[in-house]
Amino acid sequence: MRLGKTIQEPGQLNGLALAYMGDGVFDTYVRYRLLSQGQVRPNRLHKEATHYVSAKAQSKMLAHLRERGMLLEREENVLRRGRNAKSGTIPKNTNRATYADSTSFEALIGYLYVTEQEERLDEIVAACFHFVEGKEGKTHG
Repeated sequence: MRLGKTIQEPGQLNGLALAYMGDGVFDTYVRYRLLSQGQVRPNRLHKEATHYVSAKAQSKMLAHLRERGMLLEREENVLRRGRNAKSGTIPKNTNRATYADSTSFEALIGYLYVTEQEERLDEIVAACFHFVEGKEGKTHG
């Protein structure tokens, strides 16, 4: 999915740039997950996707990852960069803290993707899916 391109100094990208990438990457994971479960009706897909991609859901997934002790120190540093990023606007349906958590979650996903840590990305996303679906995953990391 990188088309032979690399990002120069991916660790230097700002939190919002990482969140921008992470939003798209996580959305792709969610869409693939839903289709693999046999869900194909568009209105049902959208409704199910909101269990994963809303700011509130992502904030809860991040809290779960922290509670399970799954995050490494360098990942916590990325989360701080995402949380401290100033986007300028906050959606009407969420509060500042939830939105900041969601942005930091997306920044982590984006960071793992651009630094080509695919196994770790899969591990984090799988733990989030298990949490949302009520199937506690094992602690790794």
